[in-house]
Amino acid sequence: MLAKHIQSVPPSGIRRFFDIAATMDDVISLGIGEPDFVTPNAVIDAAVASLAAGKTGYTSNAGLLELREAIATHLNGLYGYPVEADQILITVGVSEAMELAMLALLNPGDEVLIPEPCFVSYGPLARFAHGQVVHVPTSAERNFEVTAEDIASRITSRTRMIFIGYPNNPTGAVLKREILEEIAALAEEHDLILLSDEIYDQLVYGEAKSTGHASAWAVESLRERSIILGGFSKAYAMTGWRLGYAVAPHSIYRGLYKVHQYMVMSAPTMAQYGALAAILECAPDVERMRQAYDGRRRVLVDGLRAAGLSTFEPEGAFYCFPDIRSTGLSSEDFAQGLIREESVAVVPGDAFGPSGDGFVRCSYATADDKVAEASRRIARFAQKCREA
Repeated sequence: MLAKHIQSVPPSGIRRFFDIAATMDDVISLGIGEPDFVTPNAVIDAAVASLAAGKTGYTSNAGLLELREAIATHLNGLYGYPVEADQILITVGVSEAMELAMLALLNPGDEVLIPEPCFVSYGPLARFAHGQVVHVPTSAERNFEVTAEDIASRITSRTRMIFIGYPNNPTGAVLKREILEEIAALAEEHDLILLSDEIYDQLVYGEAKSTGHASAWAVESLRERSIILGGFSKAYAMTGWRLGYAVAPHSIYRGLYKVHQYMVMSAPTMAQYGALAAILECAPDVERMRQAYDGRRRVLVDGLRAAGLSTFEPEGAFYCFPDIRSTGLSSEDFAQGLIREESVAVVPGDAFGPSGDGFVRCSYATADDKVAEASRRIARFAQKCREA
């Protein structure tokens, strides 16, 4: 009885291993990309205060004006591009913002170019909007960065959108500014829309921290043909609050707004008041958590490499993407064996696209001692596989 385009999409590969881990004792989960930190107190206090003040009704469809103004000021301060409150739409997580963009911009049969490995929902959301997904492979040898040449070779008369996600989930790759500018020139040449998922923009490390995240709207030619997706889940440890936003030029914003009106009306009110506090008060909390992730990143990368697993140096988000082919196992078999024998949950790399085959995703958004112990268990399992 289900529609064919729904039947064609498999269940999430991430949730499958999360569900397995939930049935076991003493499991260290490196599978879910969720901060282990509690939401900062200022956010909780602001949300509770809004409830106590009786602010339990709908907000405007677009979201609280003061929140949109705060986001505009925040983005201008980080990246130096002009954006107004009436170009920002508050959504139920970044997931809603993604689907709004797909529904508002894609006609049946339009092609969406998606560099992969990528977050598991990118392709399915395009298909739900009757788009056609064209994967653009990336590789560890090229730091999992997509290039304009990679994209150009896959453009056809039906191509409508390029969908990028950097800092990247699952690889931790960060896109260089010069590459983004080349992609911008390509989008302009072929009159394409760029959708840029920047949910991890504040979680960057190493050299990427000094050079800064390359935000799409920082490239002037992209401001009239791109949508930025952002949110509060990752940097502010607000996953359960389900609050995101889309930034779009007015010509595109009107379409997103229309779909949003009919889909959800408005995002949760108390979450919006919490997010306002996050933007205004919680920069020190974000930096504290970022530094903690950075320390865990080094422990996990060093541990995986010591285990003989070639591991790309992640510079963003909170994921490592080790190459496990030296064990002789597939991504699926490695993940199944690791959770069964060592009680460590990771996600098979091919859940994120064909280029992820032979890799697994490990999240270091968990406690320091668990990251260290997981590294030891992974090393033990990898050694047993090689000796078998």
